[in-house]
Amino acid sequence: MSEDKWRNDGVQVISNQKLDGNVPSTPGMDRKAAINFARTGAKKLWAGTVTIEANAKTGAHHHGHLESVIYVVKGKARMRWGEQLEFCAEAGPGDFIYVPPYVPHQEINASKDEMLECVLCRSDGEAIAINMNIQPIETPEEVLWIDPTHPEGGT
Repeated sequence: MSEDKWRNDGVQVISNQKLDGNVPSTPGMDRKAAINFARTGAKKLWAGTVTIEANAKTGAHHHGHLESVIYVVKGKARMRWGEQLEFCAEAGPGDFIYVPPYVPHQEINASKDEMLECVLCRSDGEAIAINMNIQPIETPEEVLWIDPTHPEGGT
């Protein structure tokens, strides 16, 4: 009888045509849910897509106690973070971005003519987006990441 259980409670494929745009959002970006409790029963993660128009940026925000991972599919992402968005780093196609809990941040499409397309995963099924009113400093400090397990080759 487990055959029936796995048929209905096993693997689920969510078509990119059926993503749910009814999620907390941040001005300047379009988030859509693919995997969450309401859609698939997922209890420990949230996954979806994020798009940002060319030469656009989001408002400053954080995601509460959630950890986030962003995978850049297309375009060039510029991330700013900190109390005044004083730090900055960039990522391109194939790069991953990790955002720890409660970190104020802002996503920027660094391309003047290409849409930024990303896949987003969070550490819980909650969809938390807490928008913030931050006056950013004009010129953020560029931060190059050093891989602690491979310091000689990390960037």
